[in-house]
Amino acid sequence: MSKQATPPKVFGFLPDDTPPIGAMLSLGFQQFLTMFPATVLVAILTKFDVGVTLLASGLGTIIALLVSKRKIPMYYGSSFSYIAVIVTVMSKFAPDCYNSTAVYCPEGVKIVQVGILLTAVFEILIGLLIMQVGKSALDRVLPPIVTGSMAMVIGVALANVALGNAGNWAAPEVASVTWIVAFITMFATVLFSVYLQGKGLIGMLPILLGAIFGYIVAILFGLVHFETVASAAWVEMPKFTFPAFTNPDAWGMALSIALIFIATVPESTAHLYQMSLYIDELAVEMKRKPYNIKELIGLNLVADGADDLVVGMLGGAAGTNYGENNSLMAITRNYSVAVLMAAGGMAIIFGFFGKLVALVNTMPAAVVGGLSIYLFGVIGMQGVALIQSEKVNLFDPKQLAVGAVILICGIGGNLALPNGVFPFNVPYLFPNGIPAIVFAAILGIFINSIFLIFKAPAVRGDK
Repeated sequence: MSKQATPPKVFGFLPDDTPPIGAMLSLGFQQFLTMFPATVLVAILTKFDVGVTLLASGLGTIIALLVSKRKIPMYYGSSFSYIAVIVTVMSKFAPDCYNSTAVYCPEGVKIVQVGILLTAVFEILIGLLIMQVGKSALDRVLPPIVTGSMAMVIGVALANVALGNAGNWAAPEVASVTWIVAFITMFATVLFSVYLQGKGLIGMLPILLGAIFGYIVAILFGLVHFETVASAAWVEMPKFTFPAFTNPDAWGMALSIALIFIATVPESTAHLYQMSLYIDELAVEMKRKPYNIKELIGLNLVADGADDLVVGMLGGAAGTNYGENNSLMAITRNYSVAVLMAAGGMAIIFGFFGKLVALVNTMPAAVVGGLSIYLFGVIGMQGVALIQSEKVNLFDPKQLAVGAVILICGIGGNLALPNGVFPFNVPYLFPNGIPAIVFAAILGIFINSIFLIFKAPAVRGDK
């Protein structure tokens, strides 16, 4: 009688599993490493304090995990979606600092914080609303043509920032060198992202690898200076700031910043669906009940808001849950909330590491620009991907109208208008004019609402 073969043991950790301490720390460090390059890059581009941004990322993640009742495994890092409107705020209210070689502009940060907090309020309210009425109501107000077009606007409108850092803002005597370093960095990052895909942890770190490669090239060209690293303390208190609640300019810009959540809501929802699929597949293999976290869309947005509450109060860059970390979880088959909390704890600790913060701040603008050319372009292309995946009928005049207006007013307005602001002064809400990206979102939602109220003729293939 032949002996029955023992089925292979299924490896992995589900959300409510707690791995052994060694596995938890190693897996947690991988999660920290995965979020690190993009999170600090946002801080560099917006001139937020790197230490605060790291600490707020870790603490915000832990709070969000607790708010979601430890059911939704997500890591929260800095969002690229808010960069354009934050740059507008910095250029308008802290121009001397933002246009200098300074790496941190606290006066501008304080104004932006109010907007991040308002973003948190919006996310929480929408999350609670979805928990009551369902996601379909939100999809009618923010259909894929609006959210996808807004993602395109956000990515392409940042072209000025990317090319400025790459060399357009450099002094004439070094401009040729900075352009070379920027494009070497860009090419290296693209190659890493393509040829290391599917290669485990290293395949999840193309931005970090591209930054390191570009940094080494910049050293060879004499663009890196280490004086600040040598003088920095090993342990240093992050530069926390308090939101400028008493500044009328802050309240004037807060709505402009908060409305960018239009682009982050579908991103967050897509991440939730992706994670639900992976988690339930592993649960079936392990002969455990499916978790069905895709049903927790409202709670997920409340958790997003909880993260932004923490970030906004401390002075870190606006956050979002990271697709890179989700992909790493899928690769390692680790969805343990305990691991993500460990990663959050590591981010908090590294936020106090003064020499690390100083080293990050030595990254030349050319390297940042090279990374940004690729990353900002990817944001724009993700908008195209969203419209494609949702099968939006671009032969429908309604869809074309919404998308066309958003693209021209958002991209054209940001690049062509002074400070990227439409000169429509609305007391209290937009006393200094309406930023182009925000104006484009408002127009898109308004035009879409007209089509909802006054039914237009149906078009074959309309979604």
